[in-house]
Amino acid sequence: MDTRYEPDAPEAGSRQTDAFMMSVLKSRFEAIVREMTLVVMRASRSAVIKNARDFSCAILTYEHELVTVEDALPIHVMSMDMATRPLTELFSDISQGDIFVNNCPYTGGTHHADLIMAMPVFSGGRPLFWVVALSHHADTGAPAPSTYLPFAKNIFEEGMHFPCVRIAENYREKDDILRIGAMRNRVPDLWMGDVRAQIGACRTGERRIAELIDRYGEAEVLDFVRDWFAYGARCAKAAIAKLPAGSYSYETHHDPVPGVAEAGIPVRVTVTVDPEEGEILVDVTDNIDNVPGGLNLSENTTTGSCRIGVFNNLDESVPHNEGAKSRVRVKMREGSVIGKPRYPVGTSVATTNVNDRLMIAGNAVFSEMGAPYGHAESGSHLPAGVGVISGADPFKDGRGYINQVFVGYGGGGANHGHDGWLTYCGPANAGLIQLDSVEVDESMYPILIESRGVLPGTQGFGEYEGAPAMGGVFYPLDHDMTVAYAADGKAFPPRGVLGGGDGGGSDTVRIEPGGARVTLPEFAEEVIPGGHKIEFAACGGGGYGDPLKRAPARVAATVNRGWLSPEAAREVYRVALEDAGEPGLWKVDEAATAALRAG
Repeated sequence: MDTRYEPDAPEAGSRQTDAFMMSVLKSRFEAIVREMTLVVMRASRSAVIKNARDFSCAILTYEHELVTVEDALPIHVMSMDMATRPLTELFSDISQGDIFVNNCPYTGGTHHADLIMAMPVFSGGRPLFWVVALSHHADTGAPAPSTYLPFAKNIFEEGMHFPCVRIAENYREKDDILRIGAMRNRVPDLWMGDVRAQIGACRTGERRIAELIDRYGEAEVLDFVRDWFAYGARCAKAAIAKLPAGSYSYETHHDPVPGVAEAGIPVRVTVTVDPEEGEILVDVTDNIDNVPGGLNLSENTTTGSCRIGVFNNLDESVPHNEGAKSRVRVKMREGSVIGKPRYPVGTSVATTNVNDRLMIAGNAVFSEMGAPYGHAESGSHLPAGVGVISGADPFKDGRGYINQVFVGYGGGGANHGHDGWLTYCGPANAGLIQLDSVEVDESMYPILIESRGVLPGTQGFGEYEGAPAMGGVFYPLDHDMTVAYAADGKAFPPRGVLGGGDGGGSDTVRIEPGGARVTLPEFAEEVIPGGHKIEFAACGGGGYGDPLKRAPARVAATVNRGWLSPEAAREVYRVALEDAGEPGLWKVDEAATAALRAG
């Protein structure tokens, strides 16, 4: 039985699965992905996977159609099919027990730090599904100790690429392939543990799908998949039908990167909404050519990010499956920084930075329709608080370490009815990356996190506020530590929409032993000597709508949270506050506020 979903196939009267069984099988597939996720999280060794959860799992049909994701990072899964599709093109002997790894942007990967592991699931001798586990690895053997290399001009200056490689056969690991990866890694034991966590997740998914088919039968499961896709398409079409017809354009701007993009990188998106057909076209062809650095997007991230901007503006009940995806078309061109990269340009930063800006533009372009549509701009990834740290641990006989930390990151932009999300991190993750535990980081690495917290007044003001920025200070203990980061958002901080204010910009400072402060570049691989400290400010999110329309009670709540001063409340929002009768708390002075706003 062919499960392939045809977007233009007639749907009326074609449902094969009753409503009760649809709910059961939907939940069973979600539970399988959730169990795979737990395997990766518990079995991995590196902090970027284990603590921050920079990984995702998914189930696709063997024809590469997205069935189920659960708690996955949007950028990892919205174009997962691009990473598995080359497998059936390159291999004619795919068998039960095989596992493949693909981290090459030129064979459908996101960027080289994301190892995408895929295993076919067979039933009755026929392949029916792919189970996929993607993890962002702490090191990939690049010349510099980082997985984000904005200055790497081509793939020869990046880490190792596995362009669709069989890593296990007949359930046995291929030692030669694993040996290649371990030898080209600064932390081989860590890498091997993370790889085997992904292998374990894939084998878990394979077993659980086999059990599902044994219980309900192959025909029932495949009928569900076809009906599930049709349901996703109907939901997406209905949501798109509610949007105003027309073409809408938006432009944001990535900061200048010396030697790569001296004037920065403009990011332009045009969205055409066809409510009658229930379709949206996202056009990103009007963007500059590939740049000589790692900021170029891969075809995978371009496609996924264009879809993400649309889904962020549709009703949250729309399933993220193949049927829903079929209602969003993406138009790009080859050789563009936002599009299909032209070999062999660098793409190591393809999941963040310019990619963040693409999703930000995709979120914000809907605001061109007017309220209540669209989102304000958000903060981006990779301030120094999300840097890759490395060095020689003085407490472990100089043993080398390398990992990405998530000490503090950017805030989310506001949308109609909602303030921005404080722990947003960036649109590629949309709040699913977790902040590191201070105690865990300090126990794993020879560092001390002196402070982290909210930077008051850095939110974009508006009827709905963007989230304020996070900031903090951390430093190495008795050694020199390298921090690699790419802190977009200083020259072009997140903008508000529809009258909302801009969010606070990023900043990076080295604090010397005597207290002197040295401003650091936005994009750097910076050595922090022992006795010195690094201080960072991430970006705050932009505001949505006129600040004078913000409810006074919400202004008072922000002040009482410590994110806004009473003076700023009066100046920006024209809200007067008075003592609430409890230490440190304020309440709205209704009469004075009415007078201020009337004036």
